[in-house]
This record gives sequence, structure tokens and C-alpha cells, in this order.
Amino acid sequence: MTQHTLTLTRPDDWHIHLRDGEAMQAIVGHTAKQFARAVIMPNLKPPVTTVALAQAYRGRIEQALSACGIPTGSFTPLMTLYLTDNTEPDEIARAREAENVVALKLYPAGATTNSDAGVTDLLGKCSKVLEMMQRVGMPLLMHGEVTDPETDVFDREALFIDRVMIPLRKSFPELKVVFEHLTTKDGVDYVKDASGPIAATITAQHLLYNRNEIFKGGIRPHFYCLPILKREVHRQALVAAATSDSPRFFLGSDSAPHAKGLKENACGCAGCYTAVHALELYATAFDRVNKIDRLEAFASFRGPDFYGLPRNKDVITLAREPYTVPLEVPYGNETLVPLAAGETLPWKML
Repeated sequence: MTQHTLTLTRPDDWHIHLRDGEAMQAIVGHTAKQFARAVIMPNLKPPVTTVALAQAYRGRIEQALSACGIPTGSFTPLMTLYLTDNTEPDEIARAREAENVVALKLYPAGATTNSDAGVTDLLGKCSKVLEMMQRVGMPLLMHGEVTDPETDVFDREALFIDRVMIPLRKSFPELKVVFEHLTTKDGVDYVKDASGPIAATITAQHLLYNRNEIFKGGIRPHFYCLPILKREVHRQALVAAATSDSPRFFLGSDSAPHAKGLKENACGCAGCYTAVHALELYATAFDRVNKIDRLEAFASFRGPDFYGLPRNKDVITLAREPYTVPLEVPYGNETLVPLAAGETLPWKML
């Protein structure tokens, strides 16, 4: 029997990019309408490296929410700090005591947008910080790719497991780790079987598409993100993980806005914009494999359980009715193009 509506405990997005200024004000409402909480990535220019900077950024987010009519208290930004070679252990102690600072983010230097200040040698430069994080229970969110130019872009995640993740877990076995935006069967197998407190976020684009999507009818920059879309075997492994009973896999959209003009030029600018229709995309992915009943655990339960936060009390409803993705949405003085712009999805958030 076909299910026509789906009511879920309101989900959270455990990996989102909001940018800043007018651009943020244009898009923050998209996330707040779908999710109760979101983990805000810190890769601004300059990056958010201290509690003071995180709290100031949170204040700007709250001002933007108010400006676009989001009721006070209906959406909570969960802040992160950008880990650098120079982060001090005392900053971790301050982060643990601060309100709504929930994690540190590892960007290997040069891995993605605004990652130039990222870590150059995790165990060599950050061991004291990692020791403090392990001691106080502060999670490390990891962009899991090696960045040396000799490595094939499609192999970066698998090599990261061997070169970084396994040595890290051996040195800090009780450190809480989130393998962000997982993209490979290698990553799924590692997270599924690893010892200690570990989890992974999975994006909608990596559940729905393989790397062929980037090249259909020519280069399609709005399907380009980092980590890049992978082969079909990897997409299938991600779907199996997301729809499984494992508590280690949960929703993280990695929605990353870039103005249309920046995406459609030589830069390409890595990132897919999915905040405006994230739940429609995830519902489509789960429905395609007849696992729509597993969406609530993935989207609403596993994330807060891992972070030690309460599950949300309110609910949202999705209806099985056509939803056409906007061709463009406003973005400050420009526009941006959502993932799958102009296409029709079978689920719509009411």
C-alpha cells in the first residue's frame, strides 16, 4: 500500500554552511524551516577559530533569522571551531563550557572552500588539543580527504582512512569522531566496524547520484562538490548504511551555497546547495529503495543521540506529491542554483 504522508520528529542537520552577511540572511531561513538545529561549519574568511568568534558568528546568525521572520527559539545554531596547527588546549576547555559550541572541525589544508588555514599535520601539530578534546568529550568533525596533489581525487577518502583516521584512533581511542560527508564503501566499512565513539554524516547528493551526474550533457558544476561524487558501488554502499539499523550514520547535508556566477566559471567552486529542499531529497533517496520508514531514525534520532542532546519534540510532515526544485533562489545581490534545479521530486515538505 502506497504511503501518502510521512510524519517525522523534526530532523536536525549535522553539517551545514551558512556563510555570512547578506548571503547568509538570504538562505538561513531555508535551513530553519526544515530543521530544528544545525551544526554550523566554521570555514569563513577569516575562519572561526575561537569561542569568542563562534559566539559572535552565532549572534549574526540569530540576527539573520530574526530578519527573515524565523520565530525566536524555533531554530538553534550549534557552533564549531576551526582546528588549526595553532589551536590551544585552553580553547577546548572554553568551548566545552560555552553555550552551543559542540565540536571542532578538521579541514586538511587545501581540502575545500576556505581551508587554507587548515591543519598540516594532525598528530604532529595537534596532539595536545586532541588529548584535551578526548578528556572533555568534545567531538572532532573530520573532512576525510588527503590533499597531496599526486593523489587521484577519487581516492582521497580511502587514503585518508589509512594515513590519518587509523593512526588517530590508535593514539586517541576514546576521542569522539564524526567522519563528515562520507562518500565511499571504504568509509562505510571503516565506520561500521571501527572501535570507539565514531559516526558519519551522509549527504543527499551522495545518496542520490554517482559521478556520472557531473558529466551528463556536459560539465554540470552544480553537481560538483568535495568530496566529489563517486562510482555507483560507493553510492549503493552509502544508501545501505543510511537505511540500516546502525546508529553510526546520520543526516548532514553539507549544503554549501555559491553564487551562480562563481559556480559557472573556471573555479567551479565545490559545493551543492540543498538547504531549500534537503528533506525532499533525502525522502526521495530512501523511498527509491523502499526504506522510507527508516528516514526518521537517520534524520531525527541518531544525530542527537551521538552528540548527547535531546531528540526534538515537534514534528514535520512530508507528502507524496510533486515538488519542483526552483531554478534559482536569491542570494544577496546574486542568485544561486539548487541541486537538481528544475527537476521534480516525489516528496514535498508541508
